[in-house]
Amino acid sequence: MHKFGQKLRILREKRGISLRQLAPMLGIKAYSFISEIETGKKKPSLEFVLKIAELFEVTPDQLLRDDLDLDA
Repeated sequence: MHKFGQKLRILREKRGISLRQLAPMLGIKAYSFISEIETGKKKPSLEFVLKIAELFEVTPDQLLRDDLDLDA
């Protein structure tokens, strides 16, 4: 699952969303939490993965499986 953070960053940047903008969209107060996930310092919870998948209209599998690429 080491690519989750990279995939999250790609999705966010493709849509021109900053970390500060994304945090409230996900109901998170500290955008630094998202930064730590993107850099691999923290692992995402299942709830977080599902929120990201819904927000960016991708499947959880696309986010979690390193062998699957994003079509977004």
